[in-house]
Amino acid sequence: MYTFGIRARGFRARLLRWYGRHGRALPWRRTRDPYRILVSEVMLQQTQVARVVPAYGRFLRRFPTLRALARAPLGHVLVQWSGLGYPRRARDLHRAARLARGRLPTDVAALDELPGIGTYTAGAVACFSTGAPVAFADTNIRRVLGRVLLGRTATEREAVEIDAALVPRGDAARWHHALMDLGATVCVTRAPRCDACPVFEPCLAKGTDASPATRRQAAFATSDRRVRGAIMRILAERRAATLPTLRNAIADHRVARLVAQLSEEGLLSVRGERIALPGLRRARASRS
Repeated sequence: MYTFGIRARGFRARLLRWYGRHGRALPWRRTRDPYRILVSEVMLQQTQVARVVPAYGRFLRRFPTLRALARAPLGHVLVQWSGLGYPRRARDLHRAARLARGRLPTDVAALDELPGIGTYTAGAVACFSTGAPVAFADTNIRRVLGRVLLGRTATEREAVEIDAALVPRGDAARWHHALMDLGATVCVTRAPRCDACPVFEPCLAKGTDASPATRRQAAFATSDRRVRGAIMRILAERRAATLPTLRNAIADHRVARLVAQLSEEGLLSVRGERIALPGLRRARASRS
C-alpha cells in the first residue's frame, strides 16, 4: 500500500485547482446516466476524443437509452458506429445492452461481467455515474501518477494502487477527469509540457520524458484493419453487397478472408452471395 503524505496531498490540491481552470468540457461529463457514460468509455477505448465527440452525439440521438440500443438490430448499431473503427466494440456494447435487460448495473463487479467492458471501463462507469471512490487507471492516469510519484510511468497495477491511496472520497469523478486531462494535454507521452504543468514542483520525473519505448504498430495502410474497415464502411453505405463488389471496390487480395473473419465474429451476415450487416432488412446485393 502506497503512502505519500504531505507531498501527495499537495499534488492532489494543485491538480484539482488546475482542472477547475483548464478541464475539458466534454459532453459525457455532463451526465450521471451510466448508459451514456458507458457509450463514451467504449468509444474512447481506441479513438481520439476529437473524433468521439460528434460520434457520441449522433449515436445517442439514434439510441438514447439502454433499451433503445438493446431493441435495435446489430446492423443498425454498426451503421451508427461506422467511422470509429474497431467495430467489435459496437458489437460488445450491443450485447451488453441486451444482457443488462433494461438496467445497467453501477457496481464494478457486475459491470465487469458484461461483454467488452473490462476492469478499467467498469471502474470508470461506476465512478462517473455514482461518484464512488473507485480506483482505476487508463494510459493517461498511469503516466501522470507514475511520473509525479514514482519518477516513471507506472504499471497498471501500480497506478491503481496509487490511485486507491489518493482518490478523494467526495470528489472521485473530478479527480479522475483531472488526471486524464493533464495526461492528455500537458503530461503527454513525448515532449511533456513541463513548463505548463501545475504539479511540476512535486514531480519526480520533472523535465524528463520517462515513458518507456512503445512497440510500433504495423502501418495502417497495409494492415488488415484498413481492409476490415473498408468492408464495414461499404456495407454501412450500401446495406448489402456481393464478394465481387467488395473485391472491385477495395482491390485487395485479403477481402475474401476478412469477410469470412468478420462473419465468424458476428459483425456481418453471409447468405449465399449476399453479404450484409446483421439484422438489416433484406436488400438487393449490389453487383456494381
